[in-house]
Amino acid sequence: MQIRDATPGERAEVGDIRIGAYQAGGFISPDSGYAPTLRGLGADGTGHVLVACLPENGDRAQIVGTIMLQTWPNCGPVVAGPDEAEIRALAVRPRVQGQGVGRELLTRLIERAAGLGVRHLVLCTEPGMRAAHHLYEQAGFVRLPERDWSPAPDVSLLVYGMSLEG
Repeated sequence: MQIRDATPGERAEVGDIRIGAYQAGGFISPDSGYAPTLRGLGADGTGHVLVACLPENGDRAQIVGTIMLQTWPNCGPVVAGPDEAEIRALAVRPRVQGQGVGRELLTRLIERAAGLGVRHLVLCTEPGMRAAHHLYEQAGFVRLPERDWSPAPDVSLLVYGMSLEG
């Protein structure tokens, strides 16, 4: 598996992977008002979008997963200051879920954040995303219930955080 930065020409495919994974998991409906935001994260060139690629049909690699790091000041309201960054939009194609793609993407993004001098990472997740919660906890993230928030009526998000200091 290769983990690398997404190219501008891959942004549409990255958006498709996000929407497909979230729909397959039952976390977003086809007509969701959040779908355009999810699809477009990082399309404006802000943030760091990583992709995971697996070889397919000889030497051609297919993108099978993606994750994004948003650094200050281009983050969501859950980020408290310039020493923090937010992980967004971890998504893996359903056919390869459970094969370590998400774990490798998360590991590499944590390394990227540390290399950028980020001291604390945060992320939001839906209460029903239990596999993601498990992944985050195994990586060392802890719940930050005091930061949980609701971006829209009937939407509750749980916040996790990880210190990258020493």
